[in-house]
Order: sequence, then structure tokens, then C-alpha cells
Amino acid sequence: MKKAKALVIYGDGINCENETAYALELAGFAAEKHHCLDLLENPVLLKDMQLLALPGGFSFGDEIASGKVMAIKLREKLQDALHNFIDQGKLLIGICNGFQILVQLEILPDSSKGAERSVSLCHNESGKFINRWVKLEVKNKSRFFEGLKSIHLPIRHGEGKLTLASGAEESLEMKLKARAPLRYSQDVNGSFDRIAALTNEADNVLGLMPHPEAFVRWNQHPNWGQLKYGDTKGELALSRNSLSTTAHGLQILKNAAAILN
Repeated sequence: MKKAKALVIYGDGINCENETAYALELAGFAAEKHHCLDLLENPVLLKDMQLLALPGGFSFGDEIASGKVMAIKLREKLQDALHNFIDQGKLLIGICNGFQILVQLEILPDSSKGAERSVSLCHNESGKFINRWVKLEVKNKSRFFEGLKSIHLPIRHGEGKLTLASGAEESLEMKLKARAPLRYSQDVNGSFDRIAALTNEADNVLGLMPHPEAFVRWNQHPNWGQLKYGDTKGELALSRNSLSTTAHGLQILKNAAAILN
């Protein structure tokens, strides 16, 4: 079976492109890395791609706001190409800084062209950068999270607090809750409704603050010993037979590959 092609951008402060490309390869994609300037100058690079990944990092040093400068550049050069890409049913995934970029681009939570900005990813409630593993719950149906219910992934962000535009109506709250497939089990950053990820209505654009590319092998988990021998507290308990199951981050990306097959 021919592998779906994935384009992973890098450069200008993005720093998770290698892990993201590697994880996509493990998930069954043929991944290519391209500098963001190459994509800006040659939008035709998207023509043969089935997935575009915006990895985590600190694009342009998070000047003004996280993802803001990169979003400005993408909007100027790639707005039409990105909307065409999405309208064709291809997949767009933004991880951490990539999620921030998608929100700044006004592609999430509504990917229709001309949609107005309705949410922001602001400084964490604590005012501090968070770098730790968290437990998350899959709450709404999404093809990206098929077969998953309760998962663990690492978060590494200073601006992950999802907030609504001022004066937002109740209908927006309902829309966000319906398009949020992933929620923190506990409040970690003050995000509205503990939302950790959003999809568009067609479920082919995913933005998430946790890093799936950082959990593609079980032994990447800091509590691997508990996973291996059984956690007496129950939170991480897995039977020995379940150790061959796919690590949560890799399963998300495998689900993405399955969407395209």
C-alpha cells in the first residue's frame, strides 16, 4: 500500500520537527521536512501531500504572542492554499505552537474561509511555563482519537489557556465543547472547560497542546516502571498483555493515517 505523504515544516524557532517526522513515519506516513520559507515561496509543495504538520517550538521566539508572527506570514502567502488543502479533505495537524498558529490563523475552531477569530490561547493561569506529563480524557467523537479513552501525553507550553473572545455567546461555548475531543483530567492551565484540543467541523484539522510525537514508545513515559509492573494506585495500571498496545501519541497519528486510507 502506498504511504500517504506528510509535510512537516521547520525553521524560525520550530524545534520539534525531527520528532514529529519520525513519529509520522512510525505511524505509516512518508514524511518530508521542508523549511517554512520553502513552503511560503512554493505553495505547490502541498499539492502531493495528504497531511501538513505544524510542530511545536517557539516560532519567531513567540514575539507578540505565541504563533502570531508565523500565522501572519502563512496568512499572507498561504491562506488560499491552506483552505484549498482543508477543503480537499486533507489533514492539517498543529501541535502546541502549531495549535497556537492555527488559532491565530482563524482556522480553528472554524476552518471556513473568512471565519472570525473566536478563541485565543493565552498565558497559563499560573503565569508559568508548564513542562510535565498529564492525563487526558477523550470526550467527543473524532477520527483522530478512535479507540482511545483515557491517555497520557506531555505538555510543554507557557500559553495554553484556551479563552473565548470577549462577549462570546453561549452558542460559541456549545460549539467549542462539541469540537473538543480532548480534555485535561484536571485543570492544568485554566483552559475553558479544560479543553486540550480542538477540531474543525469536518474533523480534518486538529490542534492540540499535548505532544503526541513525544509518546510513540511506552518506555518514553516517565513512569515506565509502573506501566511495566502495574501501578498499585490504578491510574497507570496496564496488564502485561496490554504492553504490546500502541503508545497513545503514536495511536493518534496512526488514526490520522487510517483516515487517509
